[in-house]
Amino acid sequence: MSETFRKAGLMRRGYDPQAVDAFFNRARSAYEGGVPAEEFSYVQVQRASFPLKRRGYDTREVDAALGRLEAAFLQRDRMDFIAVNGEAEWFARASQRATDLYPRLLRPRGERFSHPEKGKGYRAEEVDDLLDRLTRYFDQQEELKAAELRTALFSTAKREKAYDEAQVDAYLGTATTVLMSVQ
Repeated sequence: MSETFRKAGLMRRGYDPQAVDAFFNRARSAYEGGVPAEEFSYVQVQRASFPLKRRGYDTREVDAALGRLEAAFLQRDRMDFIAVNGEAEWFARASQRATDLYPRLLRPRGERFSHPEKGKGYRAEEVDDLLDRLTRYFDQQEELKAAELRTALFSTAKREKAYDEAQVDAYLGTATTVLMSVQ
């Protein structure tokens, strides 16, 4: 699969084309039934990461494709689950996941995640703004698309003004799955 995505500008870094192409080839095989669902699902798509290199694939294009791929895998998993367990059970499972997310939303702003011990993290204020929107989605049915969670970008900050990136990413990954499950 050469030139699957546009390349980043001359002086910009993008995702390593070989790593991206290998991942998308494996995903295609998995989606078409060449890899068992237990070994490759929306979770692997959600966790995908690629090294950066000069003149790599444009990160926005690849990230958008990952969003579509994640939605396709989740839809496939949803149909398979519903065929065996029924739609009511699917929604009950999604509801339980949403319930699991909720306690963190009740924490005070600035205290929802750990602060990085050293180095930088996501600016806590920006993360909290997005989590406040998620709270309003759950409580008041305010419009919020899964893609908004998946593609959220945050500025960086240090110490108490920042949140640990890995914790935020994991939480938003689960929240994205919940929203995709019901949208």
